[in-house]
Amino acid sequence: MNLYLRLAWRNVWRQRRRTLIIALAMGVIMSMLVLYDGLIGGFEQAIYGNAIQLLGGNIQVHALGYNEKVGRKPLLPLADPDALIRTAESHADVVSASKRIVTSGIVTNREGAFAVSIVGVEPEKESRISPVAQNITKGRYLGPEAEDYIVIGQGLATAMSVNVGDRISMVARSTHEQTRQRSMTIIGIYDVGVPSVEKGTIYLSLAEAQSLFGLSGQVTEVVVSLKNIGQEAGVVSYINSRLTGYEVDTWINSFPELKQTMDMKTGVMGVFGVIMLCVAAIGILNSQMMAVFERTREIGVLGALGMKPGGVMLLFLLEGTLIGLMGAVIGAILGTGINGLMAYFGIDYGGFADLTEYTALISGRIYSQMAPLKVLQHGVTVLIIATLAAFLPARDASQREPATALHHV
Repeated sequence: MNLYLRLAWRNVWRQRRRTLIIALAMGVIMSMLVLYDGLIGGFEQAIYGNAIQLLGGNIQVHALGYNEKVGRKPLLPLADPDALIRTAESHADVVSASKRIVTSGIVTNREGAFAVSIVGVEPEKESRISPVAQNITKGRYLGPEAEDYIVIGQGLATAMSVNVGDRISMVARSTHEQTRQRSMTIIGIYDVGVPSVEKGTIYLSLAEAQSLFGLSGQVTEVVVSLKNIGQEAGVVSYINSRLTGYEVDTWINSFPELKQTMDMKTGVMGVFGVIMLCVAAIGILNSQMMAVFERTREIGVLGALGMKPGGVMLLFLLEGTLIGLMGAVIGAILGTGINGLMAYFGIDYGGFADLTEYTALISGRIYSQMAPLKVLQHGVTVLIIATLAAFLPARDASQREPATALHHV
């Protein structure tokens, strides 16, 4: 094998310019794929990370039996939520774990009745991580006091024709299925650029929610926020290994449409990337076909010296693989370098925040994410495509008869 590698390496550099052009082409395409992966990782953290926080956090913990009645958003109290929070926050990937009461209800005024999700939160904790708290455009965010204050979205405020200081009626059911109605004062209005959320979710303090729903000192949910998307499985295993008697779910189960969107986007780009690499691999195919034609007499000499057809085929396959390896190395170095710069300096995306609902969740700069495993995967893909591109010329070379090849002019 050492002899074949030495011969292949020497043959690769016979046409130096041709080899460098093909290797550079594959390397540039691979570097673009690496950069794309990094930027998409940054977008996912900036957009989907905020969307996950907005919709309910990376991980949600409920009492046993909650998932059987999840459509009704039942008020099932959690046992010992403080122990759960201490356990979750002891994990290195957890930013915060906070208590909530989440149920459904209706808000009404002279403009009509609107179905909403009612979320009781710990204002002091949520204010540090919640996109709602960070996007209050009128009034202020909630305080820890058990007052009849609520924060609503701009979409709901527009639909109900209300503003800060106005009062609206809120109707919901308590733990015993008793109807509770209370007049609430709008203390703040948030605008996150996602109308479906703004019109359908209102917030009040946890203390007020406990008083309203008859849950003195109790909560129905603990929300765990993580540093990055993708760390959920490890944290869920960590919680389950230390505590029992809870239903621990991630945003992947709670909001499957987000996961489907991310997977679809990644899959489409993966197919597009392979197609781009295949186009570049045509260069290897052409190069090896030219090499077979130019080295016909050499192939005859190798056959006359005793090299079997399988050896000739292996030689040409190795040449294609070596060109692919050079392309993979160039792509890995170039892609990782550019990705590193993007991860350090970032891209200012604030000017495009109003393009769609998703981009509205971008608060500032996008920082590329380093993904060594993705670089390795793209490198292996380049090697496989390069080897496959060399297969037909290699087979053609192996089928040349030595006697005929020696008389080729």
